[in-house]
Amino acid sequence: MIINRERYVKELLNKRWNHKVKIITGIRRCGKSFLLYTLYKNYLLAEGVPEDCFVEIALDRKAFVKYRNPNMLYDYIVSQTQNTEKRYYVFIDEIQLSYKVKNENADDAVVSEEDMEMLYTTFYDILNDLMIRTNLDIYVTGSNSRMLSKDIVSNFRDRGTEIKVYPLSFKEYYAVSGLEKADAWEEYLMYGGMPLAVLEQSEVDKRKYLAGLYRNVYLKDIVERYRLKDDELLNALVDVLSSAVGSLTNPHNLANAASTLMKRNTSDHTIKNYLDYLEDAYLFAGARRYDVKGKRYFENIQKYYAMDTGLRNAKLNFRQQEKSHLMENMIFLELLRRGYNVDVGVVEIVRMKDGKRHQSQYEIDFIVNTEHEKVYIQSAMNVNTEEKRYQETFSLKNSGDFFRKIVILDGNAKAWTDEDGIVYVGVIPFLLNETEIIF
Repeated sequence: MIINRERYVKELLNKRWNHKVKIITGIRRCGKSFLLYTLYKNYLLAEGVPEDCFVEIALDRKAFVKYRNPNMLYDYIVSQTQNTEKRYYVFIDEIQLSYKVKNENADDAVVSEEDMEMLYTTFYDILNDLMIRTNLDIYVTGSNSRMLSKDIVSNFRDRGTEIKVYPLSFKEYYAVSGLEKADAWEEYLMYGGMPLAVLEQSEVDKRKYLAGLYRNVYLKDIVERYRLKDDELLNALVDVLSSAVGSLTNPHNLANAASTLMKRNTSDHTIKNYLDYLEDAYLFAGARRYDVKGKRYFENIQKYYAMDTGLRNAKLNFRQQEKSHLMENMIFLELLRRGYNVDVGVVEIVRMKDGKRHQSQYEIDFIVNTEHEKVYIQSAMNVNTEEKRYQETFSLKNSGDFFRKIVILDGNAKAWTDEDGIVYVGVIPFLLNETEIIF
């Protein structure tokens, strides 16, 4: 079965021959290579691009290991694209496996400490050089945001453009599930959108695949990449984050929780480093806390969401299935998938009681920053009583501004608007993008 990723194919098509390196990033096994080597390539072949106009290099395969040396990679690409009358598509998979090579005749003694990196050739250097060749359109995939996403501007000198790939959206999953919408939603919450997990037929096989992926791929990758002495702390931190998706936290609280699990102490600084490792591996994504009225960010306080609920559930052995938290996680991922910057909000309200000031804080689950405005979103299982509706909309009504406000509910309810202008819509039509009232 082929799962189409139309959003990403269209994005690649829109960016082809733009004189920039297309950098496809995302968590390992989310379908980056399949997107590039199968879906995108098949589209180009159907357009009439000849087979011999593709240069394909998979750095995670034994046959291409020697091309992890950037100089050898450069020479190979040049040798395969010598005909300047032809236009070539160059695909390089898992570019983060490329290592840096010290330049010949480099003399450490005459170079200052801060310039030592300039003694080495990296894949950034060779890709920047190759982009000068107007008959090459270059695409790379990578699974490490520290090496790629955060360094695109500085290292590619405005010659790189990023395409972020996520696990299957609910819309993509539903299209191949063969299930009714409500059943597909429950299944998706449980097993997520990792493509190979979706394609497994039995629940037992889905669980085995997801558990093995976490244990044998992601955590092992992080331990090896950052030369960690052991994975006990990493495991403990992942358990804590998985148990508390969507909860406000900070490195100090996480250090205390991880220490309790391990029965030994760890420092806030170490936890902060490990959080960076997990975000760099795309296992979790953080959302900063924003004071709506004060118009400022809170330092060191934010929420973390799992990049895939199936992976999160597998890490906890499919316990702790709090649907409200999982739904909130799904909404957050969908907003990222649609390309928005997302914060979590807080509305501070001051009341006078007995002559004293009392300050209270009320959460807005998501502040979505669009090109022209902000949109406030609250995730709620239901608003089937006046009391529940009051609780879920109190922070929205007290934001002190006129930005659009949306409550996303569990289920398949069509969008409707109350007397205060707040929109209510079911999570299923929201995820399937069946209503134009949202964005």
